[in-house]
Amino acid sequence: MKSKLVWENVGERTFVVVLDSGEEAFAAITAFAAEAGLKAASLTAIGAFETATVGWFDFDKKAYKPIEVAEQCEVLSAIGDVATGDDGKPSVHIHTVLGLSDGSTRGGHLLKGRVHPTLEVTVVETPSHLHRRKQPGLGIALIDLT
Repeated sequence: MKSKLVWENVGERTFVVVLDSGEEAFAAITAFAAEAGLKAASLTAIGAFETATVGWFDFDKKAYKPIEVAEQCEVLSAIGDVATGDDGKPSVHIHTVLGLSDGSTRGGHLLKGRVHPTLEVTVVETPSHLHRRKQPGLGIALIDLT
């Protein structure tokens, strides 16, 4: 993973993060968020994965149903955010749409993705801090604006 701060002004920063082939995207983005000390940010990404797992949240089971993508796929869109979790660490939340060789797509929460050949991520930090709090009735953590 390589990263570069490309803009900074009054508490706002913009980074470009480039992941290399073989890196696991969700873990690498989470590690970058921790290293950069991100408290609130949005992100977008494009690139490709050799394999990936996206998830669909099952409210009855309060768990993600994994959807495996066991083939090379294009990251057509990945959007997400970073907030501070209940544990004080960066909490990353990414939705993605993956394009397959036949033109079909798979999408959901990005659970993991093995990069091949690259993933280009733009991260825009805001000077405000966001907190993601576990919602006991739902089984997931959501941004809490209070």
